[in-house]
Amino acid sequence: MTTVASVAGETDSPYALSHLDALESEAVHIFREVAGEFERPVILFSGGKDSIVMLHLALKAFRPAAIPFSLLHVDTGHNFPEVIEYRDRVVAEHGLRLHVASVQDYIDRGVLKERPDGTRNPLQTVPLTEKIASEKFDAVFGGGRRDEEKARAKERVFSLRDEFSQWDPRRQRPELWNLYNGRHAPGEHVRVFPLSNWTELDVWQYIAREGIALPEIYFAHEREVFQRSGMWLTAGEWGGPKENEPVVTRLVRYRTVGDMSCTGAVDSDAVTLEQVITEIAASRLTERGATRADDKLSEAAMEDRKREGYF
Repeated sequence: MTTVASVAGETDSPYALSHLDALESEAVHIFREVAGEFERPVILFSGGKDSIVMLHLALKAFRPAAIPFSLLHVDTGHNFPEVIEYRDRVVAEHGLRLHVASVQDYIDRGVLKERPDGTRNPLQTVPLTEKIASEKFDAVFGGGRRDEEKARAKERVFSLRDEFSQWDPRRQRPELWNLYNGRHAPGEHVRVFPLSNWTELDVWQYIAREGIALPEIYFAHEREVFQRSGMWLTAGEWGGPKENEPVVTRLVRYRTVGDMSCTGAVDSDAVTLEQVITEIAASRLTERGATRADDKLSEAAMEDRKREGYF
């Protein structure tokens, strides 16, 4: 009697894909699919870990040729200096073209107003959508993952946006058997999320496997911080501290990177990739739930912003 394994992953075949291999293969397929279907794709690149992994996958997908996409960063002006330095170094190293949409430019022109809380993350939508329209980008790669936040859990890999860059969950298409529908009307575009099925732990394990360099703020370091709403925020000229928020020096690292005024650090002594992976595996809080003040503006803060055109 012959027994046949019903699941490919249960075999001892040397050709079976590992979990990370399968995720990588899916992402590479998505990049190539977009290159074949769209005319002017662009990759959102902030210098954060997810966009770094996304760029690494894009480079792999088309190697030895250059990637057929440019990069786009929506700059709040409140970025961590270490991240901007990393962004510029990577762009120069690979000879890439970087578009920058500046929130400060819109504030200077009177189009946007500073928020009372000092954070600029919610102000990114207008510069993003206008840059997409002016450059006629028809596909925009983002590093969003479904495990991050409940609004992103509803996102398709190919997420249709209307002529105003707005997201309507009811207009999203089914994605059966890894078939992606890139059809869109003139003026519309598609947001594409190659890391949709990845988790934070997958991202870090892939970074370790591939030997990908990251900005140093992702690892434990001493920093002057103050506590607000249960989070350690960086002391500086943007967003605080207030009089009743004492500044202390703590050993911290960042799980996610955004506007300095709304991105919280976490207590950590993890200084190596292996230590970070161990720390994340034991965590019971998502990275955005633990560290992003802009997601706590309301119960549906992320979904409201996505409907308006946010990442």
